Amino acid sequence: MYNGLIHAHSGLRWLVVLFLVIAIIKSFSGWKNNKSFDKSDNLIALLLLSFTHLQFVIGLAVYFMSGRLAAIGESMKISEARFWSLEHGLLMILAIALITIGRVKSKKAATDIMKHKKGVAFYSIAFVIILWAGLIKPYLLGKPWF
Repeated sequence: MYNGLIHAHSGLRWLVVLFLVIAIIKSFSGWKNNKSFDKSDNLIALLLLSFTHLQFVIGLAVYFMSGRLAAIGESMKISEARFWSLEHGLLMILAIALITIGRVKSKKAATDIMKHKKGVAFYSIAFVIILWAGLIKPYLLGKPWF
């Protein structure tokens, strides 16, 4: 079961990244071209939010099944172990919070332009965090992308 969750967590990250890139592009295009915030913008943001939260739940299961929590004191001394025990999870929670806040703020904004601006701002910051802590740093630590 643990291996299945690891594979699901690894594969689902690509859906999160895909929908995050689409949401950023659509929001940026809507902002710069003065487009209305339509159903497709809302659907992309909702799918991004859903996949991100699903990824979080799977990640929590992987974290607690891995036994990293029990050895967290020892892992603070080793850079790679510290990344997987603490840094990866905290940065991902931050990115998920930014995506969630971005969705709420853009949905509640008064004008369509502000909806797009808020989407670009929150989703872009989350993208940078996910790019670093979910793709680049794990790859540098020897974790394959596929």
